[in-house]
Order: sequence, then C-alpha cells, then structure tokens
Amino acid sequence: MNLTGTIPVPYRGTTYNIPICLWLLDTYPYNPPICFVKPTSSMTIKTGKHVDANGKIYLPYLHEWKHPQSDLLGLIQVMIVVFGEEPPVFSRATISASYPPYQATGPPNTSYMPGMPSGISAYPSGYPPNPSGYPGCPYPPGSQYPATTSSQYPSQPPVTTVGPSRDGTISEDTIRASLISAVSDKLRWRMKEEMDRAQAELNALKRTEEDLKKGHQKLEEMVTRLDQEVAEVDKNIELLRKKDEELSSALEKMENQSENNDIDEVIIPTAPLYKQILNLYAEENAIEDTIFYLGEALRRGVIDLDVFLKVCLPRSAFQGFGTCFRDTDLENHRSRGFLCRRITVQVSLPSWLSQVQLELLSQILECGAFPVKKAFV
Repeated sequence: MNLTGTIPVPYRGTTYNIPICLWLLDTYPYNPPICFVKPTSSMTIKTGKHVDANGKIYLPYLHEWKHPQSDLLGLIQVMIVVFGEEPPVFSRATISASYPPYQATGPPNTSYMPGMPSGISAYPSGYPPNPSGYPGCPYPPGSQYPATTSSQYPSQPPVTTVGPSRDGTISEDTIRASLISAVSDKLRWRMKEEMDRAQAELNALKRTEEDLKKGHQKLEEMVTRLDQEVAEVDKNIELLRKKDEELSSALEKMENQSENNDIDEVIIPTAPLYKQILNLYAEENAIEDTIFYLGEALRRGVIDLDVFLKVCLPRSAFQGFGTCFRDTDLENHRSRGFLCRRITVQVSLPSWLSQVQLELLSQILECGAFPVKKAFV
C-alpha cells in the first residue's frame, strides 16, 4: 500500500508543495514506511544527507521508529522541518525572480542548517545510503504532477493553521493534533494489551472452573460410594456382633455341661438305624487298627504267633460280622431285623508270614479251634 501526495515545506519565506510517496509494509505500524521523493517532470532530485539519487528518504525518525510513539503525522512533520532546511528537489527550468529560494545556490548538502528541532537527532554517519532492499519508488510520467511554471509554483496558498508557519516553526494546532494522535494510538495499544491480558486470564479462569466442577462431581461420587460402604460395614459389624454373642453363649453353655458330656454322645444320628451303622463302622475301624498294630508287633518280635492268632482271629471274625451287618443295614435300611444264615469272614494276614506259619494256622482252623469258616486271601 502506498500513499502519494504533497507536503507543504516553507523555504525562505515561501511555502512549496513537495511531492512524496510513502510505502506502508504489511508489518506497519510496527515497522517504518519506505519514503521517496516523487519529483515531477520539471523537477530534479537534489541528493544529500536525507535523499539519495533514487529519491529515497533517510531520516533519524525512520531509523528510530518505535510503535506506538512513531506515526505518519510525526514523520510528515519531521519531513517538513528537514526539507525546509535542505530542499530535496529543484526545478529544471529557468527560475524567475519570483522564487529565488529554488536556485541551485541553496543550502549546502554537507550539514544541517540551524533551526532544526532539538527532538531530531543528527543522522548517523555510518548509516548506509540504501539500507533496505526495496527498490526505489517508481516515478510515473509527469501527468500526475503538471509542470511547474513560474506562475504556478509560488502561487500556492500560504500555510494554514494545521501546517508550519512561514518562519519554519510548527504551529500549536499541529503539535496538539500530533500529540492527540500519539496519545490515542498509545491508549489503543494499551487498551488492546489490557483486553488481551484480561481475555487470557478469563480463559484460564474458565478452564479452572471446569476443572473444579469435574473435581467436585468426582468428590460427590466418592462421598456417596463411601457412605454406602460405611452403611454396609456397619451392617456387617452388627451381624458379627450377634454371631459373637451366640458363640459366646454356646461356649459358656458347653463349659457348664462339659463334666456331664459323654464322648459317645457327641454325635447323635437322626435315626436308630443310622446310629447302629455309625457304631459298627467305628468298631470296624478300631479292630482294623488293632490288627495292624498287632501285626507290627509280631513282625518286630514283640509277640509270638500264638498270641497274635489268639487276639486277631476273634476280632477278625467280629469285624466280619460287623461288616455284614453294616452292609445289610445299608441295603435294607427300612427293615429293623435281619437274619444271617451264612457269614464268611475274610481275614487279611500279613504278607511277611512264612509258609510254615500259614500251614500251622490252617491246621488250627481245620481242627475247629474257632467256629468260623476260613477264607484266606
């Protein structure tokens, strides 16, 4: 984007309109514009400290540009002051006596002329003539700016109240307008900063509020679950307390009746037949244990064979009777009586008995010492 126009420059008591062109970059107002002098067909660029051969303008104000303190109004005011001391163009035609300020015998190009405002520092000597890589401002044909004749150029109206006066000073209205513009830009910049900061804080507070709401909901769920667990635990504690009281009462009752308790009466079957089966099963296991330990005693030589046979055979026969009665009771548990015509006693003898001992035992049984029909296994 470029702005093209003229600025009123007072020079030796006469005000001249100097054509300029301002190129505004995409980064404006944070970066300064690129300024050119745009002479007409009747003008020639006058190179100096502030203008090069291409018409590009160099000013300390551009070099020290800083937003929001710097703006276009202040730049134009500085140009008016600087160009009033060192004109950037001069006329090619023969200059009449009506405007001698535009003679080639203008102020020298080597230094500032006196009267430059104190707020504008001297241009640094090390500043390059063309620091940026931007091309010079294209100069259109002179149709935009008609040739300046001796009757047109000095006939411009005098400076109004918004421009500098004829003596080169800036009027109060111009200074006031510049200050108002600078203050307005600064206020807008500060307001934007404050609004951005407030918006960022508001967004952070909203996120915090959402997190707090989620945390509050989780805490409510945890409290509800804990209340349910506490109620269940209280219920279990009450149940355990009742069971503990029942067990304590039962233990106390058993301790009081322990002296009168019979070991055989600890287990009481629900029917007499079941009691008979239980007793027979207990006797059978007792006889089996007795025969086992007697066999161990015979094997180790603690007792002899005669003692073993005298003790084991009657018990084996009794064990056989008990087994038969138990099996019959289980098969005919509805009947209370039972008649056994033939009972076969099956005695399991130790495997380590010698053949002589087995033959002797067989002869004893055949002699009828025991009224039992034999069956060795």
